[in-house]
Amino acid sequence: MRQGTQGVRQTTIGRRVEVCGLGFHLAQHARVAICPAPADTGLVFERVDFFNFRIPALAEHVGHVAYSTALLKDGVMVCTIEHLLSALYGCHIDNAIIEINAAEVPILDGSARPFVQLIQEAGVVELDAPRKYLCVLKPVEVESGERRIRLSPAPALSVDCTIEFDHPLIGRQQTCFTFDNGAYPKHIAAARTFIFEDEFSWRRQIGLVRGGSPETAVVLTGKNLLNHEGLRFEDEFVRHKTLDILGDIALLGRPLLGQIEAVRSGHGLHNQLVNKLLAQPDAWEVAPAAP
Repeated sequence: MRQGTQGVRQTTIGRRVEVCGLGFHLAQHARVAICPAPADTGLVFERVDFFNFRIPALAEHVGHVAYSTALLKDGVMVCTIEHLLSALYGCHIDNAIIEINAAEVPILDGSARPFVQLIQEAGVVELDAPRKYLCVLKPVEVESGERRIRLSPAPALSVDCTIEFDHPLIGRQQTCFTFDNGAYPKHIAAARTFIFEDEFSWRRQIGLVRGGSPETAVVLTGKNLLNHEGLRFEDEFVRHKTLDILGDIALLGRPLLGQIEAVRSGHGLHNQLVNKLLAQPDAWEVAPAAP
């Protein structure tokens, strides 16, 4: 079997931790709590305001992917899940119950760093059960014009991401990370979502980014940005796209061993890739890590 870089046993967090904040799109105040869970639970959202209704964080429950990723089951929704799932995935948490009392995960500062800090405060606990990886056996690719994302066999999870925007602070950016040895908390988690100032008006007209501001995102003007603190990384934009990719890939339901190459991708393309991979049983196998 292949050796997974994250470990051979499943994990959960050491204790319940929670945070409150505003939703990025719906602007609802929400409390989200990450709770320990037994082996083979996976990552599961629980709407505590809706009779504790549970929605597993799996591709089969994706409801829509317009500017964020949302889960939908039996009419119950949890949206903007990608940053929280990215943090759990990047910190190698296999099992957790995520309690939430609203329809949208709070955006906090626009990155996954606050969620990573919660996970670090709680601690990571190994469980007495083997971790099983989804190992890619042959390439799978999705394309849409100049946008594409490809998944290929590899002994560890890596993401090679390229973006291009007609803005002097972005232009063309590319980065590649292999997710082992603490790479995610150090290099990816702090990268914030971003939005162009001239998009606020029309997006709000269709019910989006009502909670968007320089406190919850990098807000770009014509040539600069509104955030007084500046950028956290020179290439923060492509790092955030990498963060989003991991959050959407988490919907496979297992840690992935494979190389992801993404060019101008977004939530819709990520979701298509996950579903295309799962629909081709000869393109992957589930296997435990070598001892």
